[in-house]
Amino acid sequence: MAQLKTGLRGAILHAMELEMTIPDVVPVMTLPNTTFFPQALMPLHIFEPRYRQMLRDVLASNRLFAVAGLNLARLAEAGQFEPPYRVASVGIVRACQKSSNGTSNLLLQGLCRVEIVSIVQDEPYRRIEVRALASEAGASAGENETLRRELARLLRLKSKLAETNPNEMTAFLKSVDDPEAFVDIAAFSLCEDVRLKQRLLETLDVHRRLELFGSRLRVEIEQLKIQRKLQGPLSDDDVANN
Repeated sequence: MAQLKTGLRGAILHAMELEMTIPDVVPVMTLPNTTFFPQALMPLHIFEPRYRQMLRDVLASNRLFAVAGLNLARLAEAGQFEPPYRVASVGIVRACQKSSNGTSNLLLQGLCRVEIVSIVQDEPYRRIEVRALASEAGASAGENETLRRELARLLRLKSKLAETNPNEMTAFLKSVDDPEAFVDIAAFSLCEDVRLKQRLLETLDVHRRLELFGSRLRVEIEQLKIQRKLQGPLSDDDVANN
C-alpha cells in the first residue's frame, strides 16, 4: 500500500471541495466491524471474485461505490444475507494498484452519507438503491465550534493518558476547522467502538454528533484515570503485582 499513500490534508480537502451527484443505484461492499465516513480515506484490499468484478466495473465508470457495515444483530433473521446497516457512505476510488495475482489495493475517499432504500441485486455483486443524506448544523456555528475545540482537547487528553504517540491523523486534525468534517474524520480514525461509530454515522445533527463523541471520550478518559491510579508507579508489565 506504500505506493497508494497520499497526503492526508490534500486528499481530504479535495473531497470537501468535490461536488458530485450520487447515482440512485451504486455497488456496495458490506463489511463486518466497519463504519465508513464522509471525508475519510479507507485503504481496501480487494481479493474476492465478486469484488474484483465490482472494482473493474466502477473503474470503467464513475469510480463510486458504497461501504456499509454488517449488521450482526440481523444475521440470525430468516432470509438475511450480509444484512447492512440502514446508513452507509458512498466513496470514490482515489487510487488503485492491481497486483499480478488479480487482487488490488485501493484508497476509497468518503463523499456522503446515504440511506439504503433497497437491495437491487446480489449477483454478481451487491448493488443498492440509495438516498443521499444531508447533515444539519443543529446549533449555531459558534456553539459547534466550541464543541469542536472541546472534542480536540479530549482527544489530546485521551492520547496523553493512554501514553500513545501522536500520529499523522492526530496532527492533521489540528488543521481541520469545520466541525462536521472534524467529528467525522476523528470518529472514523480514532473511535474504537464500532457501535458508537455507526450511531455517529446515522446522526445527521452535527451538534448532537459532537456531543455524543465527546460524552464517550469523557467516559474513556475517566476509565484511563482510574486505571492509572490503580496501577500506581508500576509498569504495564508489573501491574499484575500491584
